[in-house]
This record gives sequence, structure tokens and C-alpha cells, in this order.
Amino acid sequence: MKTLYSFLLGFILLYSCATDKQPIQGETEFQRNLNAEFKDASKSPLKKKDRRAFKALDFFKVDSLYVVQATFTKSTDEKPFQMKTTTDRLLTYIKYGEISFNLKDGSHTLSVYQDQDLMNEEGFEDYLFLPFLDDTNGDESYGGGRYIDLRIPDGDVITIDFNTAYNPYCAYNEAYSCPIVPRENYVNVEVRAGVKAFVQ
Repeated sequence: MKTLYSFLLGFILLYSCATDKQPIQGETEFQRNLNAEFKDASKSPLKKKDRRAFKALDFFKVDSLYVVQATFTKSTDEKPFQMKTTTDRLLTYIKYGEISFNLKDGSHTLSVYQDQDLMNEEGFEDYLFLPFLDDTNGDESYGGGRYIDLRIPDGDVITIDFNTAYNPYCAYNEAYSCPIVPRENYVNVEVRAGVKAFVQ
């Protein structure tokens, strides 16, 4: 009888834990992966108090309008430079190229960068960094701008999905050091896509 009681008690506790565990929220794989990262104590940039209450990041609704085909032009004769961050730390980048695209009846050109340290890590050899500012900053999105991860294209066309725009870690925790978006990477429209501002 005691064994049966122990078994039933264990089953009830196991079932309770399983039903309490909420599925990862998100409209797309990108959103679900980001929410999973923020829930994971070993990866999350959130402060402990914010992580305890965390359920999901707030995203703009996914919109195909913000998936654009851009012309990619590789830079020549560029030299590495020190990109400023939100702390005294400096990061070494090189301007890898420019992307030109149309969005909301306007033409835009942004610079893309390559992290000179990250490129030496396995899996990041072709990684490109696209930081940008837009007219939602400081209102619906983080005031310091947002980032998009890209890969070096095979040709002169590259797809930019602004629905995958995310906030720098320092938007959630001032202990992090984040690259400051260069002013030249300003898109003079509202990019209502990607992660919204974090409300604590």
C-alpha cells in the first residue's frame, strides 16, 4: 500500500510539473528561439527579478512588408576600426559592405559590418552585423536602435528580414556592453517589425 501511495504521489507531482510548464510563446521560429533564450538562466540577459516574471518578449506583428530584397555591394580598401559601445569597451569591426533597398516608397542604404574577433570563431566566419535606427526608437522600440544578424551572400542580392530585428542586451541589463548604432545607419521611416521596447 505504501509503495502504491508513493507511486501515485510521484505521478501527481510529475503531472503537476508537466502541466505547469508553459510552452514557449512566439509566432515564428525566430520569436520562439529568442523567448527560449530569455527564459534560460544560463543564456538570458535579463536580471534575475525580470526573468522570474518573464513570459515572452513583445514583438511587432510579423509583416511581409518588412522582408526586403537588398542590393549588396562589398566594400573595398576598408580598414578595421574601433566601434564605440555603451561602456568604455571598444570592439573591432570592419565595414564589410552596403545594402540598398526600398521600403515604404523610399530608398535606403545601410552599412553592414564584420566583427573581426567573432569571424575567427567556428560557425561565424560569414557572419555580418546590421545595426540600425528608425523612427520607432524611443517610443515603440528601444531608443538605442536594434540589430539584425546576416550571412555573407553568394552574390549581390541579400534578403533583409526586419521581423528578426532584436534589441541589444543592454536594453535589458545595463551591465552589458553593446555596440552603439552608427548614425549613418538610420532608416527614416517607422520599422514596425521585430522586437519592441522592453517594459519592466
